[in-house]
Amino acid sequence: MLEQDSRDGSIKMEFDFDAVNEEDSPFPEVRASVSNIDDPDMPVMTLRMWIIGLLLSVVGGSMNVFFNFRQPAPNISPLAVVIISFPLGKLFAFVLPITTYRFPRWLGGFEFSLNPGPWNIKEHVLVYIMANVAIGTPYAINAIVVAQINYNFKVDYWFSALLVVATQLTGFGLAGICRRFLVQPPSMVWPQNLVTCTLLNTLHAEEEEQGGITRYRYFLFALSGAFFFWFIPGYLFQALSVFSWICWIVPDNVPVNQLFGVSSGLGMSVLTFDWSQIAWIGSPLMFPWWAEVHMFIGFVLFFWIITPIMYYTNTWDFAYFPLNDNNPYDRFGNVYNVSRVLDSQGQFNRTAYNDYSPLYLPATFAVAYLLAFALSTCVLVHTLLYHGRSLWNGVKRIRVEQDDIHAKLMRNYLDVPDWWYLVSFVFFFLMMVVVVEVWHTSVPVWALLLSILLPCVYVLPSGFIYAMTGQGVSLNLLAQIIPGTLIAGNPVANMLFKAYSVQTLSEATSFVQDLKLGHYVKVPPRATFVVQVVGTLMASFVQVGVKQWMFDNVKDICSPNQPSFLTCPNNAVFFTASAVWGLIGPTRQFGKGALYYPELYAIIVGAFLPLPFWLWQRRYPNSWVKFVTTPVVLNGVSYIPPAGGINYSAWFATGFVFQYLIRKKNFAWWSKFNYVTSAALDSGTVISALVIFFTLEFPNGGIYLNWWGNTVYQNTADYIRLALKQIPPGGIPLQ
Repeated sequence: MLEQDSRDGSIKMEFDFDAVNEEDSPFPEVRASVSNIDDPDMPVMTLRMWIIGLLLSVVGGSMNVFFNFRQPAPNISPLAVVIISFPLGKLFAFVLPITTYRFPRWLGGFEFSLNPGPWNIKEHVLVYIMANVAIGTPYAINAIVVAQINYNFKVDYWFSALLVVATQLTGFGLAGICRRFLVQPPSMVWPQNLVTCTLLNTLHAEEEEQGGITRYRYFLFALSGAFFFWFIPGYLFQALSVFSWICWIVPDNVPVNQLFGVSSGLGMSVLTFDWSQIAWIGSPLMFPWWAEVHMFIGFVLFFWIITPIMYYTNTWDFAYFPLNDNNPYDRFGNVYNVSRVLDSQGQFNRTAYNDYSPLYLPATFAVAYLLAFALSTCVLVHTLLYHGRSLWNGVKRIRVEQDDIHAKLMRNYLDVPDWWYLVSFVFFFLMMVVVVEVWHTSVPVWALLLSILLPCVYVLPSGFIYAMTGQGVSLNLLAQIIPGTLIAGNPVANMLFKAYSVQTLSEATSFVQDLKLGHYVKVPPRATFVVQVVGTLMASFVQVGVKQWMFDNVKDICSPNQPSFLTCPNNAVFFTASAVWGLIGPTRQFGKGALYYPELYAIIVGAFLPLPFWLWQRRYPNSWVKFVTTPVVLNGVSYIPPAGGINYSAWFATGFVFQYLIRKKNFAWWSKFNYVTSAALDSGTVISALVIFFTLEFPNGGIYLNWWGNTVYQNTADYIRLALKQIPPGGIPLQ
């Protein structure tokens, strides 16, 4: 089983054969988090579940779309929805009438009640499942915005809505087809679901708590504190958010600003008082401590050591551009003007490109691609070395692995026929075909078939890895190189290919994760099916509407100096990738003789990187080396760009306090309040930011406080994004 791999890999998972006789999961982590009993008569598809689930999914999804265009930005996580929905469910159970209503016989004679009893865990988990697949910002929105702003591609609401729905739900059909491999076997643990199960079981045992403040009272206090406090760094004293205090002392010293800055620096100043800065890459209270250590080691090694060395030695002409930026540059030191290398049809113009400039990447962006090349092989080799036996055993056990108690209890419910998922897969793929053909996106149908083939090939390997180790396989690099080679010079087609391929695999993983969560909580599979489809559809249409409203009403959105910080950082990164891979193409950027050609050697380095750690831990099984997981080190820093150094340094410092010190010194407090604290800080900050924007910044041009505390950070080389070297007259010499 997984015992040998747990000694050698990144997750400790032991098999307990005694538990089989106790009618419980053979894995102690699952036994500690998941109940082995079920009540098949517990109400599930209730009206209050639909109202609460759709309301929170739509509101949370809309907030996340809004903050997708802001930096720094808080994020509404699905676990926050778990916390918020609990008192709403209790309220509905208290105020709704308990009367039972019956339809006339000619309508089937069905009975229903607005209040079928206490708010229960199955209703609650369906609200979470709905939010988990619907609350995140659709990946395709980035492609829509970049096509609209940077490539002058005309989009309307229905193009955007259908594109988002197709990219979100094709993965749903793929997930259902794979569920017998990734959901039903007990060895497919899905560790992240154990946190959710623990939180749900804790909340529904709230009445059993004796003494002390309850989680909900604590949540309300913490939420209120976060709401009122964020008015300070978010509006009254914004320098506490961009807390580049060393840069204030020496505002014109470029190296100091680049190393200690917050806006375009590496964040060595560590401090910020803005939760949206701290939690920009995810709440540090939610990541396991071992993962935070891996990620910060990767950040320090690659962005506090290697990147400055390369920058200050002017490797690849880095020193002529800002150290950390989301935008590509031309040889004259300006942001790359894509319109100068486009022809009248929006395609690549080779002559214009030769007359204008090659595309130059800022140092952090180039290092990010270097790490992506290394990760593409490292994750595969690491998986084969550390988890190969588990994967092979999993394949062999697919049809013979004995059901655990959870699978046995799920036999009480009708399963979803495979053809439901197959029809969904085909339907939403055909919807994508309609989108690319009707709106003349120049994406050939054969390319669309290829883009869907990638997640079809990777969904099972990625799912096996994710289910057992919490590590997935990303298609990002492949989904850019393939169209960049086959549909060269067409950035819009490249972005749509990438969005469809990457999002299909990502959503398939999310849907499978939720199917396993429903499996753990004993939710009828058909209820999970309906909730996932309806929640995703509803949220998709509303999220596209929010995007449409913002771009119609918010002045200067996506400009670098937008007053409300709606600078579209994710879209800037998406645009750079589209220019590198789609417009100019991988050959001109990374081909033989190109400036960044040496980065391709990272593919070879990545393949060999896990080997010394694997060999050492086999020779010395009890060495600390057995805890090293190289893909996490490489993948953990993938948020840069658009994330900055402060988003890692402050994040790790906060994680050290909560996930190490408090957890070690006061585990009882940590186990009761840690996740609640995270949800309260996320929710309070988001609500505060929305209130500030819609009451103080948006109406009638906004009310802004012009004083030292809101301007001091703007008068620094960090904020202005100054480069170390001046561009030579006539531009950087062409090689």
